[in-house]
Amino acid sequence: MLNVLYLVHDVSDPAVRRRITMLRAGGAQVTLAGFRRTANPIADVERLRPLDLGATRDGRFAQRLTAVAKAAVSIGTRLRGMPRPDLIIARNLEMLALARRATTAFGAAVPIVYECLDIHRLMLRSDAVGKALRATERYLARDVKLLVTSSPAFTANYFEPYGQVTAPVELVENKYFEAAAILPAEHEMAEAPVAPPWRIGWFGALRCRRSLELLADFSRRADGRFEIVLRGRPALTEFPDFHAFVEAEPWLSFRGPYRNPEDMAAIYRDVHFSWAIDFFEAGQNSEWLLPNRLYEGCRFGAVPISMANTETGRFLGRQGIGILLPEASPDALEAAIGKMEERRFSTLKERVLSRNPRIWSYDRSDCQALVDKLRSLAAMRQPFVAEALA
Repeated sequence: MLNVLYLVHDVSDPAVRRRITMLRAGGAQVTLAGFRRTANPIADVERLRPLDLGATRDGRFAQRLTAVAKAAVSIGTRLRGMPRPDLIIARNLEMLALARRATTAFGAAVPIVYECLDIHRLMLRSDAVGKALRATERYLARDVKLLVTSSPAFTANYFEPYGQVTAPVELVENKYFEAAAILPAEHEMAEAPVAPPWRIGWFGALRCRRSLELLADFSRRADGRFEIVLRGRPALTEFPDFHAFVEAEPWLSFRGPYRNPEDMAAIYRDVHFSWAIDFFEAGQNSEWLLPNRLYEGCRFGAVPISMANTETGRFLGRQGIGILLPEASPDALEAAIGKMEERRFSTLKERVLSRNPRIWSYDRSDCQALVDKLRSLAAMRQPFVAEALA
C-alpha cells in the first residue's frame, strides 16, 4: 500500500478532508501533518490525528512565514520516529519548503508532489516581493516529481509563462467525489423549490465582498422575488462585518457551515441557481480557477451563474449550460434572470442534468488512477542529498 505523508497549510480546510478521502479510496495510506487556523489543535480529520505544526492566521502572510520558519527547525525531530513515507504531497508553497526539510528526517530521498490549487496575488506582483517569491518557488520545486493543479488556466497563465515548475502536470479538478456519500434518487434531484421566490445559493469559502454587495443590491431591487442563501465559511478577515451585513439585508440569509460531501445534495436541492463567481483576486486567480461550487452545484442540478470572461464561464460555455454575465453588476444580473419564469428555468435545469455526471464527479476508479500515478512516482528512486537541519 502506498504510504503518503500529506503536508497541508490548514488541516481544518474541507478540501484537505476531500483529498484524504480520495487518496484512501484509491488505495493509499495517509499520514497528515500541518498548520491550523483554529485556536486549538484539530483532533480528527477523517479518523486521522494530524501532527500539529501550530496555528497560522488567514491573510497574515508575515505571520505564516514566521510559523513556517519555526516548524522548519523542529520538523526533522518531530518526524524522525515516523516510518518513512513512499511519497510526500505538499499542499501550497509553504508546505513545499517543509517537505524538503522533512526528507532529511527520513535519511533517504522521498519523492515530493507539489499540490497548488490557487495562485496567491503576491506571487503575481511585478515588484521585488513577487520576484523573490517566484524565485523561491522555482528553487523549492526544482526537483518535484509532479505538479497537481485544479485548472488548466493556472498552468497556461502562471506556471508555464513564468517557468515555475518543470515537472509534469496532473490536472485534478475540484470535482465532487461520488463514492463519498449516498446520492439522492434521480427524481429527487430533478425537483426544485417552488418559485418565486427564486433562490441563488452561494456556498463554500465566502471571501468576496464584491459578490456579497452585488447579490444584496440585486435582491433588494427584486423586492422578494429572489432570495440569496449563503452557506459555508465566511472569511472574516475580508469582511469582519459579514454577519451584521447579512442580518441587515431583507433577502439574504446565512445558514452556517455544512458537511461535504454529506450535505451537498440537500443544500443544492434547496436552491435554483448556484453563484459560481469570485472577484476576490479579480484579473488573476479568480478568473483562472474552476471552483468546487461549479462541480457540486451542477452535479445536483443547480443552474450555475458565472462571468462569461472567466475560465469557469468558458467551461460552461463549452457545455452549453448556465447563465453567463457580460459584466459584474446588478443590472447585468437583473437582465439575465430578473424576469425568470418556470418554463425557462426548467429548460436551464434540464440542460444541466442532461450532461454526463462524470463531468462533475470523480468516482473510485478516478481515485485509483490518481494513486497509481503517485505509486509510479514513488517507484522512481532518486539520489538523496541531505540539507542542513539548522
